[in-house]
Amino acid sequence: MSFSPEELERYTRQLILKDVGAKGQRKIKDGKVLVIGAGGLGSTAIMYLAAAGVGTLGIADADCVDLTNLQRQIIHTTDDLGVPKVESAVATVKALNPNVEVVTYKEFVTAENIKGIIEPYDFIIDATDNFPAKYLINDACVLFEKPFSHAGILRFEGQMTTYLPGEGPCFRCMFPVPPPPELSPTCKEAGIIGAVPGVVGSLQAVEAIKFLTGAGDLLVGKLLIIDLLTMEFHTVNMPREESCPICGKEPVITSLVEYEQTVCDLKGILEDE
Repeated sequence: MSFSPEELERYTRQLILKDVGAKGQRKIKDGKVLVIGAGGLGSTAIMYLAAAGVGTLGIADADCVDLTNLQRQIIHTTDDLGVPKVESAVATVKALNPNVEVVTYKEFVTAENIKGIIEPYDFIIDATDNFPAKYLINDACVLFEKPFSHAGILRFEGQMTTYLPGEGPCFRCMFPVPPPPELSPTCKEAGIIGAVPGVVGSLQAVEAIKFLTGAGDLLVGKLLIIDLLTMEFHTVNMPREESCPICGKEPVITSLVEYEQTVCDLKGILEDE
């Protein structure tokens, strides 16, 4: 696949990297990456993947833009209030890089539709904000052999890992079952500093680009823990669990299972403060 003069100029800073070069840039251009969630994590990941020249970007999200999103979801603007997030994201991507093909899914991923959504893509980014979606994405990617990047954020903190089929642990190896609702508040309930998903979403974009190009080492078998309040980054080695219910030696999860998300009372939290 050849590059136009405009593309050669646009991607100059990547083309001169010895770990990317023309060969790597072709792989990026041929690459297909799906981002599930066009919120805080997804906003940043989508923009950097588009800027890098990923040939096909899939974006899945059923929500519309509201005012509380704009503190962190930088792909959307005030003019996008009330607009479906996938439509707002497409407009931003096209303004940033018209060479990128964008495929949108204005729906939440479910046990019924996720196989068809993830099937065309080389790499999946989990940019969701709740445990039911994260376990569903993990299970689907394990069952259908799709590499993916997991990330979670809350307050000033983040964590992420990367799964490759047959290599290293999956999300369930690290966290076999969802935590109780009272121990797993969402960003809506516990708060988030807007720049945190920017940092973590950027790292997810880097993982996707490294996967496409073969550059560097992925976070396979590792959990990266980020505390931006103290500016500490820790990488913890995580083994693959032979007893894992989905990727272990004797898996008991052979079909997709969905969990329910119970939310806490935000009004009560604000009154307590």
